[in-house]
Amino acid sequence: MSEKFVLAIDQGTTSSRAIVFNHEGKIVGSGQEEHEQIFPRAGWVEHDPMEIWAKVQKVVELALADAGKTKDDIVAVGITNQRETTIVWNKETGQPVYNAIVWQDTRTAKIVEELGGGDQDKYKARVGLPLATYFCGPKVKWILDNVAGARGQAEGGKLVMGTIDSWVIWNLTGGVNGGVHITDVTNASRTMLMDLNTLSWDAEIAADMTIPMSMLPEIRSSAEVYGYAAIPSLAGIPVAGDLGDQQAATFGQACFEPGMAKNTYGTGNFMILNTGTEIVPSKNGLLTTLCYKIGDTPPIYALEGSIAVTGSLVQWLRDNLKMIGSASEIEELAGSVEDNGGAYFVPAFSGLFAPYWRSDARGALVGLTRYVNRAHIARAVLEATAFQTREVLDAMNADSGVPLTELKVDGGMTENNLLMQFQADVLGVPVVRPVVAETTALGAAYAAGIATGFWNGEQDVIDNWAEDKRWSPAADPNEVARIYRNWKKAVTKTFDWVDADVHE
Repeated sequence: MSEKFVLAIDQGTTSSRAIVFNHEGKIVGSGQEEHEQIFPRAGWVEHDPMEIWAKVQKVVELALADAGKTKDDIVAVGITNQRETTIVWNKETGQPVYNAIVWQDTRTAKIVEELGGGDQDKYKARVGLPLATYFCGPKVKWILDNVAGARGQAEGGKLVMGTIDSWVIWNLTGGVNGGVHITDVTNASRTMLMDLNTLSWDAEIAADMTIPMSMLPEIRSSAEVYGYAAIPSLAGIPVAGDLGDQQAATFGQACFEPGMAKNTYGTGNFMILNTGTEIVPSKNGLLTTLCYKIGDTPPIYALEGSIAVTGSLVQWLRDNLKMIGSASEIEELAGSVEDNGGAYFVPAFSGLFAPYWRSDARGALVGLTRYVNRAHIARAVLEATAFQTREVLDAMNADSGVPLTELKVDGGMTENNLLMQFQADVLGVPVVRPVVAETTALGAAYAAGIATGFWNGEQDVIDNWAEDKRWSPAADPNEVARIYRNWKKAVTKTFDWVDADVHE
């Protein structure tokens, strides 16, 4: 029998990619395409759902061509996606009624305030999440309240909603011609609409947000056959894995035991700690979320620290300030100085996520003197990622009661040796990168492959995982304590920036 492969579609915040993996979890072919970032006004971030779907189809073809394979070589397709980004579309025409509202978007601040009535934790016991602009439910409400005719169509049963996985899977399995409208537990746990205990939609919360229950996708496990691909390049192949990108990375990193954690360095940073079958409420500003659910097995839960702006800060330095020509140049520039020169950059562009959850915060560059130059600012940009990760890790250690002994890392920024060494120094624990750093796509592939029998289960994932590089702490702990104290002071300078008239 000829060798078989699994294809993963990774629909991310800035690009879509498809990767073909072999049984050893190695990449044999890939394709990637960026899509437009739409900023209609300050605080608003959108994507064109039709562009995303077109790019997804293209990257599948690119990946298969790169691997020299056809659909006959593929046993299953797994999907992973930017989470919380929300689409509302007409199931009869297949057309979105509005652009996708991206997870970074802050337009729902007023809706969030009104829903909470001053209580940010109103739904937290049920859904594990604070009321914040980050999550899906308020985005759906905004679309229904602000797009002409949308509410009437929704109440008439014509509109459906979903995170990006739902949109991709619906289109992939036929769209208006019998497309499957589903999501998995990990994505559903980011909507603010799913009860963590029952893994079902909470009708009371949906009513509070004035979202008809008929709009919501069916909630399924992260690894099962949902349907079969209908596009020519994959026709007839089972679509069998679905995980939000951070949970997919956790799966791909083989973090299967309670207490194991990974941190993904992408547009933002996301640290996830496996808490097993136990739902652990956070007292320190983290999210309680689903980690994964494989078929009929019990759900596995997690604590998550979400950081809005890390890699996108490097992009901002490149695109908005033109201080570097490419993202990779930042390491050399930042490495040309020994420290940050006293400058600290707090990138609260979309408010602050974990552990603060302050939508009133905005970005600040503080500690400036005449001594500071562009290299110091570049270094401050990288250091911001490491400092924010330390804040999340401190919260995780406090919530779990079990100090982390090493941190598994993945994502594009892990190629930056200066950042990874600084991260180890600031955390005081080793930082470990695997051989296959594209663990998000890999996790989705594993889920689909396990669902279809290509892999036998979690042990195959563990056996395939291999360490590539390790960074150990090497800095003076007293110096680390000093600069971290200054970082915490810098963060306070971003609070209360947005006044009540921001909605006017």
